[in-house]
Amino acid sequence: MRTIPNVDQTERRYDQTGDRELDLATPDREPLALHRRLPGYVPSPLVDLPRLAGELGLERLWLKDESSRLGLPAFKILGASWATVRALHALLVERTGQPTREWTTIDELAEQIAPLRPLTLACATDGNHGRAVARMARWLGLGAHILVPADMAPARVAAIRSEGARVSTIDGTYDDAVDAAAHLVAPDCLVISDTAWPGYEDVPSWVIEGYSTIFWEVDDALAAAGEPGPDLVLIQIGVGALAAAVVRHYRRAGVDPAPRIVGVEPTRAACAMASMEAGERVALAGPHDSIMSGLNCGVPSSVAWPLVSRGIDTFLTVDDDRARRAMRALAAEGVVAGECGAAGLAGLTALLDGDAATPRPTRVLILSTEGATDPDAYHRIIAGHP
Repeated sequence: MRTIPNVDQTERRYDQTGDRELDLATPDREPLALHRRLPGYVPSPLVDLPRLAGELGLERLWLKDESSRLGLPAFKILGASWATVRALHALLVERTGQPTREWTTIDELAEQIAPLRPLTLACATDGNHGRAVARMARWLGLGAHILVPADMAPARVAAIRSEGARVSTIDGTYDDAVDAAAHLVAPDCLVISDTAWPGYEDVPSWVIEGYSTIFWEVDDALAAAGEPGPDLVLIQIGVGALAAAVVRHYRRAGVDPAPRIVGVEPTRAACAMASMEAGERVALAGPHDSIMSGLNCGVPSSVAWPLVSRGIDTFLTVDDDRARRAMRALAAEGVVAGECGAAGLAGLTALLDGDAATPRPTRVLILSTEGATDPDAYHRIIAGHP
């Protein structure tokens, strides 16, 4: 494990009104209102883990379980759906001069965007985001073209294809796939990426907004139980979109308590930590070959980076063995968490093993961002096999 504190962030932690460069605007509950209209919406469970909390010396440990979200085994559909709907709205205005009207069901929205067909939704993915974009395309009667890195697990590729998407394998890393996706932009192809590049910032920003649903649901569940909020939140980083959503939610004015935020990365794909150490966003050379495949990213997203770099207190890395142990610990609690999903608990155990800071956290929130997206690998790990 490696950790670095965000020394530049400390003095600005509570000075949100004076920090004009840090966009802490939260889209209220508009994404949540949209998600409630999608097929199969229910809030994901906020799981209380009292036994693990006791073992770790905590008062409370909550896990937001995203292993089943709108019929998919990961949280990514929240960002993909909000960004897709906003992008289609903008495209419809551009081409017809008419915005999308209020809709109640996804079928009603599909009818409204008929003037845009034929249209394909495209993106690069390491698994979950691509399947989410493909699901949106299927719901809306659009095509889907998903680009994946060469080392993508076959089960994840098959899951994307099961949505009716065309899948192209890029001879390279996830970041190479992102570069290839950027060249797909065309009148008949709308790219829905969760990472940004120069001149392409709106859609990744909307993805971040879409993830706000997770944290409004957490607030509502804790309020219903009469519980105060967490004093520590651990979040997986990757390109930083989900971490940026955490910062927006918990660093906004009026949050009490204002929790410490710890970002978690694989030791072999710690692009945020490398960027923090460099003092600017940098590309981390590969190979990025952690079992936490959704976090195998070589460069942070430019739209997420201002929030991630200035809103997170501590950056922490975990190795694959610790992630495997976290998967087994959660399985013992009845939580099915894939490799990325267990990274939050892996980060927590690493932090508590090495953090002598006072005061120690008492109420902790972690996220399991995915279920068993590669079932064979999951069962091997839970059984204790390499």
